[in-house]
Amino acid sequence: MSKLTDVPKRILIGRALRSDRLGETLLPKRIALPVFASDPLSSVAYAPGEVLLVLSIAGASAYAFSPWIAAAVVILMFTVVASYRQNVHAYPSGGGDYEVAQTNLGPRAGLGVASALLVDYVLTVAVSISSGVENLGSAIPFVVEHKTLSAIAIIVLLTLMNLRGVKESGRLFAIPTYVFVTGVFALVLWGAFRGLVLGDTMRAPTADLEIQAEQPGLAGFALFFLLLRAFSSGCAALTGVEAISNGVPAFRKPKSRNAAATLALMGGFAVTMFCGIIGLALATDVKMAENPAHDLLRDGTPVGPDYTQEPVISQVSAAVFGEGSLPFLLLAAATALVLFLAANTAYNGFPLLGSILAQDRYLPRQLHTRGDRLAFSNGIVLLAAAAAVLVYLYDAEVTRLIQLYIVGVFVSFTLSQTGMVRHWNRLLATETDPAARRRMLRSRAINTFGAFFTGLVLIVVLATKFTHGAWVALLGMAIFYVTMTSIRRHYDRVAEELAAPDEPGEDSVRPARVHSIVLVSKIHRPTLRAVAYAKLMRSDRLEALSINVDPAETKALTEDWERRGLDVPLKILDSPYREITRPVVEYVKSLRRESPRDVISVIIPEYVVGHWYEQLLHNQSALRLKGRLLFTPGVMVTSVPYQLRSSEAAKQRARKNQEWNAPGSVRRGLVEPGPKRPAGRSGPNGGE
Repeated sequence: MSKLTDVPKRILIGRALRSDRLGETLLPKRIALPVFASDPLSSVAYAPGEVLLVLSIAGASAYAFSPWIAAAVVILMFTVVASYRQNVHAYPSGGGDYEVAQTNLGPRAGLGVASALLVDYVLTVAVSISSGVENLGSAIPFVVEHKTLSAIAIIVLLTLMNLRGVKESGRLFAIPTYVFVTGVFALVLWGAFRGLVLGDTMRAPTADLEIQAEQPGLAGFALFFLLLRAFSSGCAALTGVEAISNGVPAFRKPKSRNAAATLALMGGFAVTMFCGIIGLALATDVKMAENPAHDLLRDGTPVGPDYTQEPVISQVSAAVFGEGSLPFLLLAAATALVLFLAANTAYNGFPLLGSILAQDRYLPRQLHTRGDRLAFSNGIVLLAAAAAVLVYLYDAEVTRLIQLYIVGVFVSFTLSQTGMVRHWNRLLATETDPAARRRMLRSRAINTFGAFFTGLVLIVVLATKFTHGAWVALLGMAIFYVTMTSIRRHYDRVAEELAAPDEPGEDSVRPARVHSIVLVSKIHRPTLRAVAYAKLMRSDRLEALSINVDPAETKALTEDWERRGLDVPLKILDSPYREITRPVVEYVKSLRRESPRDVISVIIPEYVVGHWYEQLLHNQSALRLKGRLLFTPGVMVTSVPYQLRSSEAAKQRARKNQEWNAPGSVRRGLVEPGPKRPAGRSGPNGGE
């Protein structure tokens, strides 16, 4: 059965990689840029349009404010990039916003940031894939007719590509990302050359249309609020910036320096492309409207429901390159493809953050371990499943999904930069060197400015989008927060109960049982009980067995074993592919081959919980191992259970259920138990 499932797995994701090859999967900057920055780079395909759409509420005259809004977005982008460059140097472990908030603002703020990022990563996949499907659907009718199915199919495809490993998926995604960046730069440069040097008049397909303002004559606070809303929409260009700070461990050494350089490169590319497209949109007289069928006029008449509003980047490309030209088609294809690949930012950020949260015991431990291809496979699958459910529930409608977007990322931005201000305040309190203090004061000013800006954007987003769907994102954050808090509480309770005492206690008393091999992962109460149980076995050979998956944990186990003076030899088996079941089974089989007439007894210490959902939070290695050893001749498996308090509560519930009386039993009287019959004779003739 194992071979039957292993063959298709190897075909889909490739052969397993040894743990010592982890360094080979680390990313150089040229691959890390498309892997971690495809989301902010691709946002220039829709962020300029979002700005113009909001401004169109006040009419085409409001477009005059777009350069100022673009300047504000640029300032915010540079501020956030500068802040995150400091983050990756100060916190290079990959925790990113979560670690900054956890360290400087406390566990609750850290968990709030983590909840926001997890929700935002899921939305990134759902929005990017749905947007890409809509763009692709304009050329392939089948896709738009079955867009939900198509979106889910693309999610599955991206999942398989990422399960093959970060480096392999990065190579696949690098080409279209760089083609898109090159195409946009060519668009901006050629448009600037035609307009400034050649003096050509470039006109977008909508240049001859007029905009019917929904709210004409806006002034004062109403205009200010509209500009803030347009600014917050343009800040979609910043989504995904935090992924690099979360992905520092995936970079080649020097990790922090390479991550900081990638951040600077990403910021420079994104700002140049964003400003270039905004400038060309104004130069080519692009018109956009939230309700184009009604608000766009041709010769004073609405264009009607049959009109299809093209994205800003498509209109600018048609004006600069010429509609239908080869450069126009190449850029259109690259834009559609890069929107699909923008989801890859989440595929790298979510599993890394999930691994860190699992290490901190806020998520199930299975998310902390790497899979066969040294990627965090469980996190990748979890992200894909959540995004697929969201796409299904919202029918892959970008207009509905986009209302949920941005909230999470600006929650994390604001709390992270507030945490960095606390970080600099703490360092300034003890720093005496004048030069170092000047650097810290400058850094604190940058973070303070960033916290104010992102906090303002967050308030505007919540005020303008809450009733349109942003409340769903907030609900998702609350669900993640409560779930992770409950998981941490459970793990803390279990760890407290399992902690091995320094002095001998009741767990070291020798039970009336025997064994030959005791499986050990770490020294805790269940291990001590299993070892004590094993000492009563009059066996020819008694040993403890541990699998070396993490060298640091194995070293700590060996030292603790020697320190405690346990008089049972400890044998360590290496597992280069991070497996636990197979090395144990092969070792047991080798003992059987050496002495076929011997009986091998394997004793597994386990602890028992009282709820099925608690059982899901713990490793199922013992269950898999017992299943494999069950079919191995001459091998007996013994579980040494250690009951936790929750299992005692489960026994009390079961006892109450046994004492429960059926409705009406009191009225008709309890049935007294009759005389016992001989076993196997339930009827007068001994039949059933």
